[in-house]
This record gives sequence, structure tokens and C-alpha cells, in this order.
Amino acid sequence: MNDKKPNIVFAFADDWGRYASAYQGRPGENSIHELIKTPNFDWVADEGALFLNAHVPVPSCAPCRSSVLTGRYFWQTGLGAILEGSIWDESIPTYPLVLEENGYHIGFSYKVWGPGIVRDAPYGGDRNRYEPAGRSFDRFSFVVTEASKKLGVEAAKNQILEEVRENFDSFIDDRPDNSPFCYWWGPATTHRSWEKGSGKKLWGLDPDLLKDRMPEFLPDAEEIREDFNDYLGECQAVDAGLGVIIERLKAIGELDNTIIVVSGDHGIPGFPRAKSNLYNIGTEVALAVRWPGHVSPGREISDFVNIMDVAPTFLDVAGVDHPEGMSAKSLMPILLSKENGQIDDDRDSVITGIERHCPNARDHQLPYPTRSIRTTDFLYIVNFESDRWPIGAPVGLDGYEFPDTEGHRIAQEGNERKTALYRPEKPQIKYYQDIDDGPTKEWMVSNRHDPEIKPWFDLSFGKRLREELYDLRVDPDYLKNVAMDPDYQEIKENLNTKLMSVLKEQEDPRVVESTPRFEKPPYAGPVIKEYYEDPRFG
Repeated sequence: MNDKKPNIVFAFADDWGRYASAYQGRPGENSIHELIKTPNFDWVADEGALFLNAHVPVPSCAPCRSSVLTGRYFWQTGLGAILEGSIWDESIPTYPLVLEENGYHIGFSYKVWGPGIVRDAPYGGDRNRYEPAGRSFDRFSFVVTEASKKLGVEAAKNQILEEVRENFDSFIDDRPDNSPFCYWWGPATTHRSWEKGSGKKLWGLDPDLLKDRMPEFLPDAEEIREDFNDYLGECQAVDAGLGVIIERLKAIGELDNTIIVVSGDHGIPGFPRAKSNLYNIGTEVALAVRWPGHVSPGREISDFVNIMDVAPTFLDVAGVDHPEGMSAKSLMPILLSKENGQIDDDRDSVITGIERHCPNARDHQLPYPTRSIRTTDFLYIVNFESDRWPIGAPVGLDGYEFPDTEGHRIAQEGNERKTALYRPEKPQIKYYQDIDDGPTKEWMVSNRHDPEIKPWFDLSFGKRLREELYDLRVDPDYLKNVAMDPDYQEIKENLNTKLMSVLKEQEDPRVVESTPRFEKPPYAGPVIKEYYEDPRFG
């Protein structure tokens, strides 16, 4: 029996939703899983457990990561609850730093926490960063496309995968006295943008095979299929990088003493009703866990889990007490069970939410506050300020402009400074800022007045009712809001009661404060240029 404490490897990809070949072939599953090939994720699932109902607490980068690192709902993490404008509160315990205090060698490569100040602070910041070979893997399709002109595609892929290997090896080489380690591998490969046509050029994925497989809220247009196809290619790139980590664990003799957890921080970017939205495509993510001797191989788990549940789970793996304030539930009882299907009857739903995503998306830099509860059969959403634009205002379109106020001038100055420092080659488009810029967004905006496209456009970009309810048994793509249907009133009331009970119990400011803090600075209002100029921002 090995008395050594288990190692922990968390592969947590930016913007990687629930797309993996391990999910194909199950009743009700999207047939897109039949097109993608993720052999390394599938291996983790086959050797351990595949989770069928994993969701993120909030479909926005920094807030989700705030939750995952602390094991708290995002609204319990101070300014970690918003995207830009976020400032890390170092008084809040995080699982990696707790593990470090208890003898673990901790480190990371690529993205942990951000955008915000201090960059990657919940993992100890730059002192625990291991990237001597760089981070070109984050721009996989661009780098490989360029390198392939001289090397060929496969050699170019291998060259960039060597970066992943060298970064991980530098972390292992720095380990003192064979101590247990906790490593975070956080590629931003699946975050926009990516090389147009790269899904086919680099991975042999045929965008035409996506015809009639796309979610029904997306027009089945060639440009949108290619965009989605390119994203699937980036998912395969992440999987290839995961394979390198697994190979290195095996090479150093630590594979079977390591729990490997693989997931993403929310759904696909640049598509409507996805990232920054509480619909399934925004909150649902892939999740697989391998832990030899503890998790029986080949299990499939249908319990609803929140990705922030990994924080107390990792502490349990290490035999370390949970710090006060964790609201997440450890997955340990589920992992140690030998059963398939539903393990814990109390895990019959998951709560998600979001406040402010992009700071300049709406008038006066206000959030679009929304919370949801998801069960097997239903998705219920409350939009607390439904008069606002859900994914940002249509600034610059059809005569719409922000009011000329001091706040907006300060915000614009900050945004221009951010662009100059971090994205000089591609300034952010002003309209609908809560959807990442890309071909799908541009196609839908350009065709918004086409009578055939307008219903899709209005569904995705228009304002929403205060309450939304979708019967997923008959409407898996959440097209028909039945919140006002008399036949669903009892169901809606029950879901509302359950949702509000959790929000009150967990002291969500949106429901327990008369004027929620998220409506006031520093949670709302302009982000000043000095914030982006701070060298600690990232």
C-alpha cells in the first residue's frame, strides 16, 4: 500500500464546454460528440468516472475561477465576482495555497485566474508559474498554421506540444524531496480567437458534417458551421496537450499516485446563448476524473455537480481540513462509490448565475444579473433587471449610442488603454460586448434585418423576460419559454422557491441586500485606465 500522499493534476481549459467523444452515443446526447476526437479525455473517463451533468457556477472566466479556487459561490468572493474590475481578496483561502501550507509542491502553467489584479493571485501568482518554454500553446491554431508552412502540420503540432512538456517538467524538476504535488494546467487554447479554417486544415474536421447537428438556436449557415468546426479543432488541441501531461506522469512514475481531473471554465465563446449566458451551452462542461485504487474505472455519474466542488474534493484527497467559508460540496462520496447513475439523491439540481461580464456592455457599466436552477427536466432562470440588454447594448447599430456622460468617457478611456496595451491588432467591437467577437457574431449581426434570420437574432440578442422556464424533455435547445404558460405554473413556483432558498442561505447580495452591491462601484461603473496599466493586471 502506498503511504505517500496523492498528487493532484487539474487540467482546466479556458472556454472548453461539453465537447468530447466520450459523450457520444448516449440517449439525448448531441451528435456533435460523434465528430470530435478526444482520446486522452476519453482515457481518463474510461479509467475513472465520466460526469454527465457538470456545470460551472458562473459562465465567465475570472468569476468562475474565483469559485473553483475557493470552493465558494462567485458572489462570496468579493471583487472576484466580476470580470474586469476584479481585485483578488487575499484574505479568502484557496485550495492550492492551503495545500502548499500542508506540504504540497504547487505550480501552474498557462491561465489560472484573470483578467484581474493580482494576476493568478489565488495560486500564489508568478512565484508558482512554470512557463520557461513559453505559452504559445494558448494560440495553438495560429502558431501551428504558421509553423506548418515549413515543418508540415504534424511536426508543427509536435513542436508546440514540446512546450507543454517542458513547462510541466520544469515544475517537476523544482519539486523538493519528492513531495506530493498539485499542478494546474490551464490552456487558453479554446478561448478566442483562432485561425479561420483550422479545424479542417489542422485536424481534418469537416464543417459540412455539422449540418443539421448544430443547436437549433443557431442558423445553419456555412460561416457558423466553419466557426464551430474550428472551435472543435481547438478542443482537440487541448486534448493533445492533456496527452502530454499524462505521458509525463507515466514517465516519472507518478501516474497511478495522481488524481487527474479534467474540465473547463464554461461553454463556447463567440456564440449566442453560450458563454456569459445561463443556458446549457454556456454552463455545461465536460468532466472526467481518474484516481486508481479509489475511483472504479468505467463509471458514469448523473449527479448534478458544480465545478467549484473540486476545491473541497482536492483537500479531501490530501487529507487536509476545509477552511471556513466553503459552500461547495466535496465529490469524495461520489468518487468512492462503486455505483453508476445517480449516487446522491440531494444532487438533483445545480445553481448558476452571473453579474457583470464585460464592463462596457451596457449603459453606465451595469451588470445583467441573472440566476438559474437546472434539473434533469427543466431550466429556470430569473433575470433580475430584464429591462437591460442581456448580452450588451447594440452600440453603433441602428442609431443606438451610450449617453454622453462622464462615466462613459472614463470607461471609453479605460477601454482604449486596454486595447492599446493588450489587443492593439484587434480592438473590441462596441456592440453586444458580452459575446466574444468572431465570425458567428458578425454573421448574425450583419444579417439581423433578413426576415429569415431575424427570429434567430431576436431570440439571441434581444431583451428577455424576467423569468424563463424551459421544458428540456421536449425543448432541449431551450427555444420556447413556458414561464407564462398556466400548465407550468406549479413547476415554476417550486423551482423559484428552491432557487431563492439557496440564494438566501448562501447570502447572495442580489436577493438579501435592498440595493445589491453589484449595482454600485466598485462592482459597477467604469474601469479606469490605471487599472489596466497596473503591472499586476493580467
